[in-house]
Amino acid sequence: MNSTELTGGSTTKDYVYTFACHENERELCSLELSTLLGSRLEMNSSLRSYVRSGICIPPGRSPFIHGRLDVLSEADTVNDLLPAAAKIDLLPEETFKVVCLKEGDHMPDYEHSRQLEREVGMCINGKAQMKHPKVTFGLIQTGKKWILGRWTEADRSWQSHQQKPQNYSTGFGVALARSLVNIAVPDIPNHRLLDPCCGMGTVVIEALSMGIDTRGNDLNPLAIQGARINLPHFGYDPACLTLGDMNELNVYYDAAILDMPYNLCSVLPDEEQRVMLTSLRRLAGRAVVVSTEWVEEHLLAAGWEVNQYCTVRKGTFIRHIWLCA
Repeated sequence: MNSTELTGGSTTKDYVYTFACHENERELCSLELSTLLGSRLEMNSSLRSYVRSGICIPPGRSPFIHGRLDVLSEADTVNDLLPAAAKIDLLPEETFKVVCLKEGDHMPDYEHSRQLEREVGMCINGKAQMKHPKVTFGLIQTGKKWILGRWTEADRSWQSHQQKPQNYSTGFGVALARSLVNIAVPDIPNHRLLDPCCGMGTVVIEALSMGIDTRGNDLNPLAIQGARINLPHFGYDPACLTLGDMNELNVYYDAAILDMPYNLCSVLPDEEQRVMLTSLRRLAGRAVVVSTEWVEEHLLAAGWEVNQYCTVRKGTFIRHIWLCA
């Protein structure tokens, strides 16, 4: 037998996150998850759909993560995991079920999956409940190892934010906004975020939903009017929104997300872009800058250092994304 238990008591030190993304979002997914979970992801293999990390985050933070497996034990075979399953100590009121996760390096067929679930479940001291269990345990194969852990599905309640009363046809989608917030603010406690060109408030809403102290600002009174309708619709105080020129702001933030203004009929002059990025350097220590144009020269001239770069594509429409410090 070759089994390693990775936890003591109720403290888990190791986590497996399963995820999925569209081909057009692979670069963004890689940047977001590596920023959140502390290691660069290799996205070359379409079969690899999990990442292992010592960092614990709520799986619902990321639009790409399906769930988090809190590792209890790993072994060469599922049979070698059975002694660890027998040590699981549930509370009397805690019902449970075991599921074979669909992600990983090898997915057994349906009948084999059910068999493995039954074998592990029979060893757990507790009452099984398939429909609405209090606790779910997951099995996944990574490399040559099988892992048993406590499984948490991602909370997808943020998807309701797609139904904003006011919106731009060319504005960020909710998933993109959420991912950008995660890249800008991977560590939430005591970090303040600025969106200096917030439009209808999509980024602000996602940041507030994660518990981040956030301020939104916009020069366009119609945008701020729309954002002041959208935030209360989801229970957030619009007092964090201001109308004005970002170049006149004077409060320092830990991070900022700047979507460079654009429209389909005109291009923002280079000088205005440089002024905005120079102001941003004064306002925040870390920034995610999004533009439909190539503005890296302006970023460097403003004193930013580019740490990471990626693109998000939708047909022929391309957004460039720079992570700067």
